[in-house]
Amino acid sequence: MLTSTKVTGIGYQLDGKTNKYVINKIGKLDRFLPRHARRTASAEVRIKQRDGSSGVKYEIEAQIDVPEKMILAKSSGLHVFTAIDEVESKLAAQLRKYKQSQVAHIGRRRILSRFKRSYAREQ
Repeated sequence: MLTSTKVTGIGYQLDGKTNKYVINKIGKLDRFLPRHARRTASAEVRIKQRDGSSGVKYEIEAQIDVPEKMILAKSSGLHVFTAIDEVESKLAAQLRKYKQSQVAHIGRRRILSRFKRSYAREQ
């Protein structure tokens, strides 16, 4: 779990159920981080409630601070929990890309064996 997760409501009264749901969903995203980034990663989630002519709409904005980068995702929906799920999936995709860029050996397997085979064919 992410060590520091801050949840704030803007125009929305946070209850225990919503707060716990956000901490569980966003906190579990640390498994997509490289090990060196897990110690310092922190998350901040803002829940905004917009009352409009078409009804109540919720906007979720989540920000995860990792070394050398800030990852941000936004989503909106008619229900708080569906918007949180969308933000969680967007953050997971961005964290996977971050991990691939930080860890050198992911996606580069067997490169030296390819060079060895091509060198052997030339001789």
